[in-house]
Amino acid sequence: MTTKLVGVIGCGLMGGGITQVSAQAGFSTVVVEANDELLARGLERLRTTLGGLVERGKLDARARDEMMGRIRGTVRLEDLKDCDLVVEAMTENQALKNETFARLDRIVPSHALLASNTSSCNVTAMAAATTRPGRVLGLHFFNPVPLMKLVEVVRTILTEDGSAQTATEWVRALGKVPVQAKDSTAFIVNRLLVPYLLDAVRVYEGGLATLEDIDHAMKLGCGYPMGPFTLLDLVGLDTAMYVAEVMFEEFREPRYAPPPLLKRMVMAGHLGRKSGRGFYKY
Repeated sequence: MTTKLVGVIGCGLMGGGITQVSAQAGFSTVVVEANDELLARGLERLRTTLGGLVERGKLDARARDEMMGRIRGTVRLEDLKDCDLVVEAMTENQALKNETFARLDRIVPSHALLASNTSSCNVTAMAAATTRPGRVLGLHFFNPVPLMKLVEVVRTILTEDGSAQTATEWVRALGKVPVQAKDSTAFIVNRLLVPYLLDAVRVYEGGLATLEDIDHAMKLGCGYPMGPFTLLDLVGLDTAMYVAEVMFEEFREPRYAPPPLLKRMVMAGHLGRKSGRGFYKY
């Protein structure tokens, strides 16, 4: 199947980024938001981002205008009726995603692929909510989408080979690097990353070393671009805790359980960069 028209549900950080890279790769893209205010905010963020690229000489004004010309915003899910591929990038709420996929199934053409950008929800459950489970899969992008090269292509036990191939080809057309994964909670990256981040909190909680020394040790000793606490603050402590809780619920292994310090920091509203304070102050 050839992908021509792409739909994106959500115009926040992830949905807006997916919309940007889709349009940048030459695909006409329809982005849906829940209301006019959120849509206007998301599209304005896109314009600001592209304007910054023009100012820094990384994009010319004509290319920016052509990209924005390929993007259409709407608040109606029904406006995705002609899409060949729809990528859902809504909040991490399983019930809401299942309901949305059931609605999409009744709207988009029978050949269309339905994909979720989820990092922790059950893609199989979304597929089961449709009459086309073979054409449902996960496409897990990483933040910030325009800069991060990786996309996890997530197959359920119901996903057809042709669907995975079409989705993988689209990911490559965006200039991204696809890796194949099965639909198991947290996929590849978060399955390995989250326990590392939780262990870092436990090490600090136990008084082994300071935040700064743990971050320096992992950067200089392992060659990581940033230490675990800098990364936690960037990701958001609430997001990290939510993913950890989902993983613990699925596997019931202690290494996935959020440490007490992480829970209390989230309760205190110390969520990282987005709140101005996490493990560090901003």
